[in-house]
Order: sequence, then structure tokens, then C-alpha cells
Amino acid sequence: MNIPQLIDMIDVGIITLDSEFVITGWNRWMENNGKIPEEKIVGKSLFQEYPNLDNSWFRRNCSSVFRFGSFAFLAQKIHGNCFPFEPASSFHSDFEVMQQDCTIGPVRNEKGDIDQIFIVVKDVTQIAVYEKKLISMAEKDGLTGINNRKYLDSKLIEEFERHRRYNHNFCLIMIDIDFFKKVNDTWGHLCGDEVLKKVTSLIQERIRTQDIFARYGGEEFVILLPETELEDGIKLAESIRKLIELEVMNSNGKTFSVTISMGISAIHDGIADSKDLLDYADKALYEAKTSGRNKVVSIN
Repeated sequence: MNIPQLIDMIDVGIITLDSEFVITGWNRWMENNGKIPEEKIVGKSLFQEYPNLDNSWFRRNCSSVFRFGSFAFLAQKIHGNCFPFEPASSFHSDFEVMQQDCTIGPVRNEKGDIDQIFIVVKDVTQIAVYEKKLISMAEKDGLTGINNRKYLDSKLIEEFERHRRYNHNFCLIMIDIDFFKKVNDTWGHLCGDEVLKKVTSLIQERIRTQDIFARYGGEEFVILLPETELEDGIKLAESIRKLIELEVMNSNGKTFSVTISMGISAIHDGIADSKDLLDYADKALYEAKTSGRNKVVSIN
């Protein structure tokens, strides 16, 4: 089947297949992105060129189109990417593979019988990039760039459920910058913002990539430590406390230092849900602040 010149001009991929999944049509978009000229692929099995498509869900959708004359939609979010094409430009560097949505539909002959199907391949990488950025913005704190409380809440629930299924240990550290209001009142809010960013940066140096670090609100932060027992959490907290204490802050040529108070709790049988774990850590933090600050307190 020859693809009309108009179909070669549109900005989507179009493939036609017979009932044996032999390629009968391959437009210019597919040539450009698949790096295979039409004359070298027409007449070959689709699965020979793209074995990843030789699976039950793809065959099932195609068979449904042949049998009922309906349409099938293969969304990238659900089915992944049908064709391993490179993104169209460096703008799409967020993804190694072009993100695609595909539509499968019937092709009827003069008698009205369905003897072929078509696949329309649409590049949705740009949409996926924007979606990814929007999700990131919704989960990040605007000032420090670390995770926000919304993200922390979701991860805390995930980690709690993982503990219930597999009995994995984990603990949580709640952090408060001591006398932060005094920093703002003395040096100004811009200086306060710089302190928040500096403290954040120092903490990030000490934690693992798998740890969840989030701004809980104001000058409070939380570190969620998967696969970590209380003793190890206390050691980490002490190392962070000392690191912050020794750091020299600078504002308009004047130097000063800040300290932090930390409360730690670890998962145990007496904790019913993720909110309980936060409550234990919050109580430990309160004790650290009311008993002199610049210290680590654990409650379990």
C-alpha cells in the first residue's frame, strides 16, 4: 500500500500492517526517526525490527482492532514507548528515549473488510518534560531546592507501608535551627534565607542519596532514613550537629554561627502510623530545645 504524499508531510509517524504484522506502509516521519528508509522495511515483520512489541498487550490491542474495527490507544504513561527513537532535540534531554502515544485503527478495503491496521505514533516528549517539571516544582521547596513537606508526607507513608510488609527498620530526624528569629531580626531576612540554604547544603553533604531530606516548614527540616536503626540515626545526627556548629556564616562582612536542635524517632511496634513517628520526633525535638538546644535527643 502506497502512503499518499500528504501523509508523508504530517508531523506524526504512520505505519500500516497486514494481519501477519508485516509492514506495508512507513511514512517519512518514521523514516527520519526510525533511521530506516521505507524501501528497506516494507515487507518485513514489525517484530523483526522491533522485538519489544512482540508481547501480549500489543498483540491483544491489534487483534481487537482487526476483529471489531475499534480503535486502541497506547499511552506512554501506561505502556511505555513503543519505538526506541531518540528525542527530537537536546531540549528533550530529560529523556533518553522519545516519549510516545500511539493510536491503532482499522484500514478497510473496497469491500469494507479490515485487511490492515494503521499505527499513528505521536511524539509527546515535550509534554512529558513539562509534566516532569511541574511535578518537580510541586514537590520541591522554592528557597532551598530540597523536597517539601508534601513530598515528605508521601514518602513517609511509603516507608511505613514497606515496614509493615517487610519489617524494615527506618528512623526520622526532625531539625530546628536554634534562635532563627534572632538571625532574621539581627541580620535581616535575606541573611536568614542564606542561612537556610547553607544549613541545607551542609546537611546534604552528610546524608545518603536514598535518604529523604525535606523542609518541613520555616526553619524546620526532616530527614527520613530508610534501612536505618536508631543508633545509626543518632550518630548521623551528631555528625550533622557538629558540622553546623563549626560552620562560620557570613553576612555583609560580619561573621556568626548557628546551631541546630534535633529530635529522632525510630519505627517500633508502638507506632501505629506515619503520623505517630513524626509526633515522637517532634516531642524529642521539643525536649532538645527546652533542655538547652544544640543537642540531639531521641525518644522511642
